[in-house]
Amino acid sequence: MNKRFLRSLKLLLVAMDFCSINAVFALVSFVFTHYNLISHQLEYGYFNLYLNAAWLISVLLTNAYSQPSITFFEQFIKLSLRSFIYFVLLVCVYLFFLKMVTLSRVFVITVLVCTGVAFLLTRFIYLGVYQYRKKTEWLLNKVIVIGYNDLSKKLVNHLSSDINVRVVGYCEEYENITELSNYPILGNISKTFELCKEHGVNEIYSTIAPEHNTFLYDLIHRADQNCIRFKLVPDLGIFMNRQMHIDHLQGMPVVALHNEPLQDLGNRIKKRFFDLIVSSLVVAFILSWLMPLISLFIWIESRGGIFFLQPRSGRNNRSFICIKFRSMYQNNSAHHKQATKNDSRVTRVGRFLRRTSLDELPQFINVFKGQMSVSGPRPHMIKQTDEYAQLINDYMVRQFLKPGITGWAQVNGFRGETPELNQMRKRVEHDIWYMENWSLLLDLKIMFMTVFNAIKGEQNAF
Repeated sequence: MNKRFLRSLKLLLVAMDFCSINAVFALVSFVFTHYNLISHQLEYGYFNLYLNAAWLISVLLTNAYSQPSITFFEQFIKLSLRSFIYFVLLVCVYLFFLKMVTLSRVFVITVLVCTGVAFLLTRFIYLGVYQYRKKTEWLLNKVIVIGYNDLSKKLVNHLSSDINVRVVGYCEEYENITELSNYPILGNISKTFELCKEHGVNEIYSTIAPEHNTFLYDLIHRADQNCIRFKLVPDLGIFMNRQMHIDHLQGMPVVALHNEPLQDLGNRIKKRFFDLIVSSLVVAFILSWLMPLISLFIWIESRGGIFFLQPRSGRNNRSFICIKFRSMYQNNSAHHKQATKNDSRVTRVGRFLRRTSLDELPQFINVFKGQMSVSGPRPHMIKQTDEYAQLINDYMVRQFLKPGITGWAQVNGFRGETPELNQMRKRVEHDIWYMENWSLLLDLKIMFMTVFNAIKGEQNAF
């Protein structure tokens, strides 16, 4: 894969999009000013700055410019559309909450429509570059795949959608071919090197282990001598049907079942530092005045403790006391029965707190103490953990991380009550994906999405 080309393509896309925003704004402003349709130039200048910020937030939320996204055209177009929807919603939020009545609504609509058209044009330019890349021989990695089997077909399906790759065909013994293939069978495995030279191939992927065909040892040596990259794709699905990651320990390959960025000490320090900053700000500037106010409302409606303290499952399945504002009347089932829609145990104040997620605010104290994180898998009741660990194979993997106030599963719609087992499976899948793909940028994205979801309201918040 040509990483320099991908970096250049990414910079081109970023530059075209932001130039489109500012060029459209300048052109529409010129036309409207020329015909005396707008005034208050300072407010329009602020609006232009906000447009740039809104687009930046939108693409960060969708990862539209990430390398996997721009490599596959269909995925990039889909994420671009989602980014533009977020962009329009953020503009609406700006107009509504800041009450920018001085801005012409016709002007705003014209800018948004023209920006959408400009983005469409930039995507056509991207498509042209994409197709040029596909057709330009010297820019491509030409690939031959050794072996024709289920694994090689999956591999080719993936490689064929990569902007940097052209699959030339397979090398396999003809007696092993029992069906038509989408790509040609070029010849026997023993002819692989000659076929690579004939077709200008610079990468070989082998789905057959050298132990099963000793000719491959000689092929590996000849490929190295001729600057042809040789890559082995082992079929570990025979032993375990899951994604794995290979680490190296003193030269020994070690197969890890999960990629865990937070196993790195530096990453753990960065995440903890981030948690300390966020939790300190929330405790100092929000909880300090909001907590007495909420406590008063809780106490007036329902006598009893202000806080609901419950043992929950934490990192490495160690329990801790999770702190929440009490949202229910005093009852004996709170520690083993999950809240449901229209739950009679929930108070009127509690219903508001749960709908707005304000009942979770005291958990920033748990974050400050190091028991929780801002983002991570939601902590479950110990009873739930014991039950689901027996029903879902990978359930306990989520316990490798500190639990979070919010998480990747929650911002993707998997929060609240889980009456069906499949809903919990989806939540666990999202939690494990978060663990394997953690970054500070992802934590920021989850925070933005959490705030956005709280503002628009969530169906499962009850």
